[in-house]
Amino acid sequence: MNNILKLKGTFTQKPNSSNFGPPSLPKQTIVKVEKVEKLGKDINKIKQYWEEKNKYVKGIFFSAHYKDMVPKSRRINAFFKNDSIDMSQKIVGAKFSEGKTHIITYYVSKDSINKTINELSIVCQILKEKFPNGIKDTDLTDIEKQVKFDKYDISKTKFMQYIVDSNNVEKFNVEENSKEYNEDAIVSIYETETDIIDLMKALEIDIKPENILQNNTVLLGKEEINKLNENASYLIAMSLEDLSEIPAEERKEKNEIVQNRYIKDPTNEPIIGVIDKPFNTGVYFSKWVESENVGIPDEGITKADYYHGTGVCSIIVDGHRLNPNFDDGCGNFQVRHFGVALSTKFSSFKIMKSIEQIIEKNRDIKVWNLSLGSDKEINENFISPEAAFFDELQTKYDIIFVIAGTNKPLNVIKKNMKIGAPADSINSLVVNAVNKLNKPTSYARNGEVLSFFVKPDVSCFGGDVDEDVDGYMNICDDVNIEHLTKGTSYSAPWIARKLAYLIHILGFSREEAKALIIDSCEGWNDKEKDMKLLGHGVVPTHIDKIIKTSNDEIKFVISDVSEKYDTYNYQLPIPLDKEKYPFVVKATMCYFPKCTRNQGVDYTNTEFELKLGRLKFNPKTNEYTIIGINNDVQDIEGSYTKEIEARNEFRKWDNTKCIKEKFSQRSRDKKMYDNPLWGISVKTKNRVNQEDGKNIRFGIVITLKEIHGKNRINEFIHQCSFHQWFVEEVEIQNKIDIYNISEEDIHFDE
Repeated sequence: MNNILKLKGTFTQKPNSSNFGPPSLPKQTIVKVEKVEKLGKDINKIKQYWEEKNKYVKGIFFSAHYKDMVPKSRRINAFFKNDSIDMSQKIVGAKFSEGKTHIITYYVSKDSINKTINELSIVCQILKEKFPNGIKDTDLTDIEKQVKFDKYDISKTKFMQYIVDSNNVEKFNVEENSKEYNEDAIVSIYETETDIIDLMKALEIDIKPENILQNNTVLLGKEEINKLNENASYLIAMSLEDLSEIPAEERKEKNEIVQNRYIKDPTNEPIIGVIDKPFNTGVYFSKWVESENVGIPDEGITKADYYHGTGVCSIIVDGHRLNPNFDDGCGNFQVRHFGVALSTKFSSFKIMKSIEQIIEKNRDIKVWNLSLGSDKEINENFISPEAAFFDELQTKYDIIFVIAGTNKPLNVIKKNMKIGAPADSINSLVVNAVNKLNKPTSYARNGEVLSFFVKPDVSCFGGDVDEDVDGYMNICDDVNIEHLTKGTSYSAPWIARKLAYLIHILGFSREEAKALIIDSCEGWNDKEKDMKLLGHGVVPTHIDKIIKTSNDEIKFVISDVSEKYDTYNYQLPIPLDKEKYPFVVKATMCYFPKCTRNQGVDYTNTEFELKLGRLKFNPKTNEYTIIGINNDVQDIEGSYTKEIEARNEFRKWDNTKCIKEKFSQRSRDKKMYDNPLWGISVKTKNRVNQEDGKNIRFGIVITLKEIHGKNRINEFIHQCSFHQWFVEEVEIQNKIDIYNISEEDIHFDE
């Protein structure tokens, strides 16, 4: 077996030198005056609506219904524009129609309506006079020959932009979000220039500062939200009921009562944070768990409330001995446990408030396990407030959450039930359960998230209904009693153990560790797998399967920080054999972007585009170009990729990228182009704020498989050193020794 390698080298950073050309239409496109006039009628209706309705904000909201899934470059930039600020800065929400086309909501000044109506009348006048049969894409290329713009009160660029916008948009309207609630609700208000407390006061709704979470997300009572619905439903970006219930899990006692299970005392083992139900301090491993209840009254805790949190902790502390068939080689872990919920219905809002305080006070913990989840399904068009909350915590505190994929309630027979919050967290590592045959369990719930993001991320053994006891998970959740159980709650801790081992013992960053976990699920010849249930696949049981490879493979980890548009290195020495590369290649990249919940389906602020491959000289640019292993042509001059294809095929805007070549008996050596080295490039793109993508770390796991079965790792290490890469071989025992020494207490003689 070959050990995994860590490569450290110098990446070059350069800004984006590309310039956007003038507005243009797709080839063979015609925009007719009737289409522009129809949009004008929509705008007049919007004007009338706001003249009657608007009492509480200075501006207006409207929604643009696009004809397809549109990239940032094809969104409106003439309609409703009344200043120099880019229209993308005025987006306050985005969702998909049933046909997966964009519906984007904007907040603009009132003056923009009248200005748009006036300008649109000029556009229609020009179309009627100069292009009565419609304006074609070729007309825009030499528009000045056909239109003398000094005769009209509109610039050439503004006219062209109106034409392009009119082609991209189907209609404009105002969307209201009225919905009746019988319980407290967590409500997100569209962002305006008015402070949320002042805005609610104008609506005669009194909210306390402690009921505000993340910008404009507030907790409202039933009467308060109904008042908001009645007077200004257009302010509601999204909402959901606050009270949730954790689905019950099957729990079977074993035939024998365990009296003499023993565990050594803890020493310097890594600590994993657990946020769950209360912990029973009478269990055999209680010395390994530092426990505290937050926000729940001790006198209200019943015996049943202890089972879940205690069982989760038993897997983290001693899961490999409780379940010898699933020994992961990671040993024991200490736990810092926080009880925040009981078995009855709980308030997500109150729990989130408690968790933020917990994380702030425990900055030494890098890996957190959360096996609590809602019985309700996630929404298709927006991230739950819980998930958005966890995403923000991870970007703020440099931590990672492992979250259970949530179970289907016992009384639910629905086949394709969607996962529940907070399993829609994009930055977290979300885990679903499989049975002992690595098949989806009977209680598994489905992703995707926002019709696009892969959730769950991975799967792991969680037990299932089986006559054989090996089909269940063995936990200790009561004094001297072990139980057989099943659930995603007990899959997640196994992944938390592996992450903690990779981060604390082996010294990987959270980005590298997450990439290693996901990469371990990606085989060379994966058959069609149900990613909505399994994510990227089933994580191998033993840690060796993640950090070691077969002798015909070379696996190495690279990480760096994006500071400019392109972060690249063209010095990757893939071994050659007779001027050909005898490898197939795969790569997995993970990063933790900032996210904006009020952007709806356009949730992640930053896109990292990964390219890896051979170098070919481009005489036009006088530079080398990376020929990517996944044939990604998004940034190649003269090529065009539709937004839906970019998202589905190249995972645009996803914070996990997996690219690979297939390996089979027909795999052949690849020829060398103009340079014997390979290149790796990470291009940064931002949706709104250009600063969002700065100083974000990425971790990439790259695997080379020698198609003839030869071991070329020593040659690779030698070539890397020659090309200014520092190479570290990750040898487990050495890392354990280093960790133990670093954790020793040093006592000085007086």
